[in-house]
Amino acid sequence: MISTIAPALRDFLKKESAGGILLMIAAALAVLVANSPLAGLYRDWLAVPVVAGIGGAVIDKPLILWINDGLMAVFFFLVGLEVKREVMTGQLSSWRKASLPLVMAVGGMALPAMIFAAMNWGDPQALRGWAIPAATDIAFALGVLALLGSRVPVALKALLLAVAVIDDIGAIAVIALFYTESVAMEMLVGAAITLGAMIALNRARVADSWPYVVLTVVLWVFVLKSGVHATLAGVAAAMTVPLAARGQEPLIRMEHALHYYVAFLIIPIFGFANAGVSLAGISLSDILAPLPLGIALGLLLGKQIGIFGFGWLAVKSGITQLPEGVGWRQLHAMSLLAAIGFTMSLFIGNLAFADPAFINQVKIGVLSGSLIAAVTGYLLLKSSLPDKAASTSGEGVPANA
Repeated sequence: MISTIAPALRDFLKKESAGGILLMIAAALAVLVANSPLAGLYRDWLAVPVVAGIGGAVIDKPLILWINDGLMAVFFFLVGLEVKREVMTGQLSSWRKASLPLVMAVGGMALPAMIFAAMNWGDPQALRGWAIPAATDIAFALGVLALLGSRVPVALKALLLAVAVIDDIGAIAVIALFYTESVAMEMLVGAAITLGAMIALNRARVADSWPYVVLTVVLWVFVLKSGVHATLAGVAAAMTVPLAARGQEPLIRMEHALHYYVAFLIIPIFGFANAGVSLAGISLSDILAPLPLGIALGLLLGKQIGIFGFGWLAVKSGITQLPEGVGWRQLHAMSLLAAIGFTMSLFIGNLAFADPAFINQVKIGVLSGSLIAAVTGYLLLKSSLPDKAASTSGEGVPANA
């Protein structure tokens, strides 16, 4: 096993935690701005046209789509690197390690989708948003964990990370299968050729980063023009980066380099651009409408029942076991923190709906559900942890805590 994997995990958790706190600030700022005299300026900023291209190959999109299709492709590239590392050497590298987070993640994706679908069954258009509450925002969740400092067991953080990684794999599959309207085959062929070239670089054990970066940009353009969502280019490209080549670790190196930009720039920008919901004229009946309520309950109830319930059944049936030092109350709290859907939920909501009225309802459901999940998860986890004196004495948390 590569010696830097353990330090990489600690480094990841540290950066994601800090980035999650910054994301909270960006989201709160977006809501404030959207409900202030600056609201018009905020909307105009998101609608600014941005044109880029060479010769006849031109991409002309408003700024919000450059953020959601362009910057988020970098985010998904990082997700792809993390997924590959976890599968090859991390929490998902063996059945013993992956069994519990896999069972929990499956439950945490299926139950929220079922709750949302049940509440919106009579509205075919609203049903397009069935995948919105199935997502977990790892940055936001780890940001909440960071508020409790070193009292939180590393095993619990690693379990949350593994669940979120599997959740991301599910989200990627959902985007590819259910949110692609039409396909331009000639562009898809160009994407396949580019991806083939990147696989050839992998086979040749090329360790330099720049060839992968250049071809990833080319791949992104082809995928964007093909009709398949452009962020998937990031995931596909990441899978071609070798974990080890010629005595170097390209995947680990690129993952470290990107974390700073993603955690402290890309995700906060996305949060600020997409969380700005106007609360003017919103009544209780608007909040309790099937679409936002289905999202909020899907996150709050679906994630709890799916993650904690499936995990409990898997452990009690002997399929798997709890990580050492992690108790049931902590696992329950983790299931609530995994109900923070923010970034991925808003992203899927933008894919599911084009109508601004629907997107506004998505924001209400995601923000309300994620906020309640964050507060209740934090309080429950805080009450289940030992005090500072106990945590520094080396005593673990009893498995039945």
